[in-house]
Amino acid sequence: MRIGMALNYAGGFKETVAELADYEKAGLDVVFVAEAYSFDAVSQMGYIAARTERLRIASGILPIYSRTPTLLAMTAAGLDYVSDGRFVLGLGASGPQVVEGFHGVPYTAPLGRTREIVEICRRVWRRERLTYEGRHYTVPLPAGPGTGLGKPLKLINHPVRDRIPIVIAAIGPKNVELAAELAEGWQPIFYLPERAADVWGASLAAGKARRDPATGELEVIAQAALAIGDDVSDLLELGRPVAALYIGGMGARGGNFYNDLARRYGYEKEAERIQDLYLDGRKDEAAALVPRELLERTSLIGPEGYVRERLRAMRESGVTTVNVTPLGRTHEERLRLVEKVAELAS
Repeated sequence: MRIGMALNYAGGFKETVAELADYEKAGLDVVFVAEAYSFDAVSQMGYIAARTERLRIASGILPIYSRTPTLLAMTAAGLDYVSDGRFVLGLGASGPQVVEGFHGVPYTAPLGRTREIVEICRRVWRRERLTYEGRHYTVPLPAGPGTGLGKPLKLINHPVRDRIPIVIAAIGPKNVELAAELAEGWQPIFYLPERAADVWGASLAAGKARRDPATGELEVIAQAALAIGDDVSDLLELGRPVAALYIGGMGARGGNFYNDLARRYGYEKEAERIQDLYLDGRKDEAAALVPRELLERTSLIGPEGYVRERLRAMRESGVTTVNVTPLGRTHEERLRLVEKVAELAS
């Protein structure tokens, strides 16, 4: 099982990147760089490429609505070039609050758009002269919508790889099915290994049934907070505000994917009440209602034996990479946690 880590640069981006060399030596395999509505992820990943040697560098995620498909392909090829073939293109639909609220574009047809973007990216990387007629994207743009002067072009540069790995972040049934069909990897959130088969098994099976064998085995990337010791259980409480934000605040009533996931995990009543409280502005009360069981079973927090057991459960459920958030107070403590989890996962 590989070990990944989401880049958390609350203390300063450049300072955090300077520490990545230590994490490389400690056994970290891949670093994920988020993009929400802060600094863009692309400039930061280019900086990381220059400061690291072995780490895979993944976007986690680039929203599919904020760039054209060909720009996503060009960006991925450029990052793969400057990193000497270490880039992973993480894609996701984000949500209407960010897409419409910050980018000002309609949040429409996430499944169809994702499929077409993947197809276009792979054509660009193969340096095909690009012509594409899809439901959502047409390249070149014909007369009418455009001037009619566009002509099919191909990427000028020769990419380092003509098949850059694509990871799709997804939790909805149809989105997961699409990831299992098309992508090299799938990244869920709040991954609970004991319920994964019940919640996603049918979608994964349906997608894999249509999967091109040339794509290889599906990489499954789960996320988990990490703390190892006999006296670390209180750190579970750090996950409450984040879980409440997603379950309660990431979307409106009837339009919150994470709330739907909590319900599918069996926490229907809790999910409903958390959302009601959160949307009423009672965030602390909402956080208090996040089931401790959910926090425990989606994390790697506890004694060494417990963490080893949770890693085994993840592996047996199909996880190939665990994306950890080490909860150490200092860089040295976080480094030791990554070293230890890499040892336990080997």
